[in-house]
Amino acid sequence: MVCLPKNPATRRYLYRFLATMMFYVVFLVGAVWAFPRYHPTGVLAYLLAILPALPIVGIIVVVGLYLAEEKDEFQRALLVQAMIWGIGATLSLTTAWGFLEVFQLVPHIELYLVFPLFCVLTGFASGMLKARYR
Repeated sequence: MVCLPKNPATRRYLYRFLATMMFYVVFLVGAVWAFPRYHPTGVLAYLLAILPALPIVGIIVVVGLYLAEEKDEFQRALLVQAMIWGIGATLSLTTAWGFLEVFQLVPHIELYLVFPLFCVLTGFASGMLKARYR
């Protein structure tokens, strides 16, 4: 038996999030599969390379829709606070890492990893905030 949240805004958020993540997986696997086999060039290469980023934009839209639809002000405030902490931590870590890269003290980190880092840090901040208000 699947336990779905009773809150309609949270339920819609989960459905939208899962649908968007399915597109992300399909687009990413497709691009990773196609590049070494077909060696696309020109505009097609650019389109294929950017395709996995489009669902990430969708995730940002899904979060915005959730914030607009959530009726519980406390839940909205918790998510906004967690995202602010996540943004601050992401900016701080990536800036520090960038300076370490400039002086060749650490290896280069690919930019596509910044959004997952933000998500992890936001999740961590969300857990900390929820624990604070228990």
